[in-house]
Amino acid sequence: MVNEIIDGFIQAVNLIVTLNPEVIQITTLTLEISLTATFLASLISIPFGAFLYNNEFRGKRIVVNIIQTLYALPTVVAGLLLFLLLSHQGPLGGFSLLYTGFGMVIGQMVLVIPLIIGLTFSALSGIDREMRNTIVSLGATKLQSIWTLIHEARFAILAAVILGFGRAISEVGAAMILGGNIRGYTRVLTTAISLETSVGNFALAIALGMILLGVAVIVNVGLNLIQSGAGLKNTWVS
Repeated sequence: MVNEIIDGFIQAVNLIVTLNPEVIQITTLTLEISLTATFLASLISIPFGAFLYNNEFRGKRIVVNIIQTLYALPTVVAGLLLFLLLSHQGPLGGFSLLYTGFGMVIGQMVLVIPLIIGLTFSALSGIDREMRNTIVSLGATKLQSIWTLIHEARFAILAAVILGFGRAISEVGAAMILGGNIRGYTRVLTTAISLETSVGNFALAIALGMILLGVAVIVNVGLNLIQSGAGLKNTWVS
């Protein structure tokens, strides 16, 4: 068994070094889907998180609690709910999004949006209230005020986006349900690893796992660099 594992790692490295077409195709598709989902989710989540922070209304605390609860939304549950909506019998079945890349993008957006909204809200809540009052007293409009606060918390918000990307690229349940794991079409790193492991193709599974782990390391390093940059900025300002 040990020899089989070692052989699997050797073959996996060979697949990566030789730029195996299937490995490249799966990795490229994974990045396309996850980056698109994170970008679209950010366009929705950051303004909504800023709106949530900058406005007081009845039930605001309940909305915040619901969003924070959705941080832990199981991917298979999100996939199941979207499957019911996107299936031919569902209310959105006419758009034929099931078993497509964009259907997978929607699934990842559902998982990422609550995370970025909640962390954007938390990032803005960490800004000194006096700064907000100063901005308003200088005659800034509500839109200008929100933009200034977002700019002030940009490091924390960017970190939220990176965390959202990490959640998107690592999920498997929704991708399997909504994409169907179709070779060359909707097969991404996580679903391919699951499939290749189940059929005993450990070399390809290990290769894809190494790439996914590498992406996770890059995301973590990027997050640490952003946090370090924020710390240096705050030290310089103080």
